[in-house]
Amino acid sequence: MKLEQLLQEMVDAKASDVFIIAGLPLAYSVSGRQVRLDSAPFKPADTEAFVSAIYEASGRSMAHFMENGNHDDDFSFAVPGVGRFRANVFRQRGSYGAVIRVIPFGLPDPVEFHIPDEVLRLAKFQKGLVLVTGPAGAGKSTTLACIIDRLNRERTGHIITMEDPIEYVHKHGSCIVTQREVPTDVATYGEALRSAMRESPDVILLGEMRDQDTIGTAVTAAEMAQLLFSTLHTTGAAGTVDRIIDAFPASQQRQIRIQLSMVLQAIVSQQLVPTIDGGTAPAFEIMITNTAIRNLIREEKTHQLDSVIASGGAEGMRTMDQSLFGLVKSGQVAKEMALQYSIHQEALEKRFEMEGL
Repeated sequence: MKLEQLLQEMVDAKASDVFIIAGLPLAYSVSGRQVRLDSAPFKPADTEAFVSAIYEASGRSMAHFMENGNHDDDFSFAVPGVGRFRANVFRQRGSYGAVIRVIPFGLPDPVEFHIPDEVLRLAKFQKGLVLVTGPAGAGKSTTLACIIDRLNRERTGHIITMEDPIEYVHKHGSCIVTQREVPTDVATYGEALRSAMRESPDVILLGEMRDQDTIGTAVTAAEMAQLLFSTLHTTGAAGTVDRIIDAFPASQQRQIRIQLSMVLQAIVSQQLVPTIDGGTAPAFEIMITNTAIRNLIREEKTHQLDSVIASGGAEGMRTMDQSLFGLVKSGQVAKEMALQYSIHQEALEKRFEMEGL
């Protein structure tokens, strides 16, 4: 099977990911569930041939990956008439492997992906820091693409995105859109962010806040009247704030806590939860920063954030557990599955009992 044929079958099967690994038959991920084809396992020579074809399709040099000692390589590529894809190439047990993710042509439809209006309205902020968090594969890039698209249609200015790799391609709309891929166009996120500050940005999308240096630079950028979006692999607002603070040594934590309380505008956490019908449904936690939340962050009381979010429905807020409760009540998700994705399982279970669910 050739790469183009494999990718076409992947798109036709509505798979999100395909696994090309020696010793394993071809495997897809469909709606969060793994499907293995009834075919012979790949041999190391097979996976190397597929990896070589991926590099050829992307216009990248496989020799660079083979010679520089990298443990993996992450990039996007397109196959005309088939689709756009994100590939992660790696070595395992002496052979090459790859996981390929489908990136649909065009920009995502927020209605199709059930992204709440409260999330899309985050595009209204003129400055500050907005974080979209969640585990890998939860749809963070899709959510951010929808927000950036709304910005690009409803306001003017310069939008700069820094991604590893670029997934969704944005055309120039009412905004100028500059998209830089790490490490193809710029070596690191930190370097890209420092460079962006010299390029008259109005909105910055930083693909991921990976370390103390990038987090510190992002907070400083948000202080300088830019609107900055980024992601973290955390679940829940409280855990996200704690992760940011803990990235710094104890001597700097008080200062970063004060800075964060001033610039943070919102945290959206999302998870994809398996549904009763075999698909998935997104569960969102939405925290819109207000005076009470700023005070809790400043005073090291992040454990109290959930109670403020839970009572903030009039401001467009909801906790992860409130979102999960809604999915169960609507009949989309089983109660047992919701509890697996819950942040406070005992409290959610008690609510199910009180509501007779």
